[in-house]
Amino acid sequence: MDLFDKPVLGDVTLRNRFIVSPMCEYSAVDGVPNDWHLVHLGSRAVGGAGIVFTEATAVSPEGRISLGDTGLWNDAQQTAWSRIAHFVAEQGAAPGIQLAHAGRKASTTLPWNGNRALTPAEGAWTPVAPSTIAFSDDYPHPVALDAAGIAKVVADFRRAAQRAREAGFRIVEIHAAHGYLLHEFLSPLANHRDDRYGGSLANRARLVREVVAAVREVWPAPKPLFVRVSATDWAPGGWDIDECVELAKWLREDGVDVIDASSGGLVPNVHVPVGLGYQVPFASRIRHEARIATAAVGLIVEAKQAQEIVARGDADFIVMARELLRDPYFPLRAAKELGTAVHAPKQYSRAW
Repeated sequence: MDLFDKPVLGDVTLRNRFIVSPMCEYSAVDGVPNDWHLVHLGSRAVGGAGIVFTEATAVSPEGRISLGDTGLWNDAQQTAWSRIAHFVAEQGAAPGIQLAHAGRKASTTLPWNGNRALTPAEGAWTPVAPSTIAFSDDYPHPVALDAAGIAKVVADFRRAAQRAREAGFRIVEIHAAHGYLLHEFLSPLANHRDDRYGGSLANRARLVREVVAAVREVWPAPKPLFVRVSATDWAPGGWDIDECVELAKWLREDGVDVIDASSGGLVPNVHVPVGLGYQVPFASRIRHEARIATAAVGLIVEAKQAQEIVARGDADFIVMARELLRDPYFPLRAAKELGTAVHAPKQYSRAW
């Protein structure tokens, strides 16, 4: 594989294997994306990425991390997203949306305001989770979802996927990582249930698979479907890569096209051995053992490094976050460094 070989993913042909990672901007009002989101996502489409994902977009009001999160549960949000999706597509990138539910990490302040629970005066709401276990002492105490609550979560993901289709997105990613609701169900550290959604791996994976099935009803193949996972909790007794590989096998059977392999976020204060490409081995193991396409993320900062990852077959796609905040035009620069023809926007052609 090569970074610039125009891979085909379902009914979408991409211009390269670079993906803009979902990155929360905490800048929406009532869940509605605005000009900040248009410029933020649009500039990375102009910069040459193959897929541009939105930030984690809540499928319901209670599924937001904060009051600044984007959402996709009403017409105003759908209309605003449609403008952005079409602009991204006009620049040659595939517009993707990550659908999410924050679970027990909901109802918190904006990160630059302290990362703590909202107060009632600030508009707090009660988070939901698999069990009544708070993320930390600084986070709100959740209530455990009952059968009706679980059914609502599944229905909310389904309806949001339908809205994503109507808004013009080409790719959907289901967020099951970083300690948010679906990841909480997967991990024994957050899921202490004794019903059909707790205990065994099959039971803990049930909600994720139900969400995938519901989304596929309105987002049918060959439309590309990603699932983002945390491959490990980095904590004893938690979710780990062995269970993640098994989940990936099931998700492949369920019609998922790509596993976006990240890690962590389920519990605070864990030691993560951060370093260049530190999460790539997760993507590689899932790709080879579960026989499903993967996307690698985590301190991938150089063109040569990215090329080596796909050339070795460790992953099919390169997901970048902070590096694309520093340089929205990284894919164009990478193409030039690797000797590939650069197709910059005509407005910028004099620079290339």
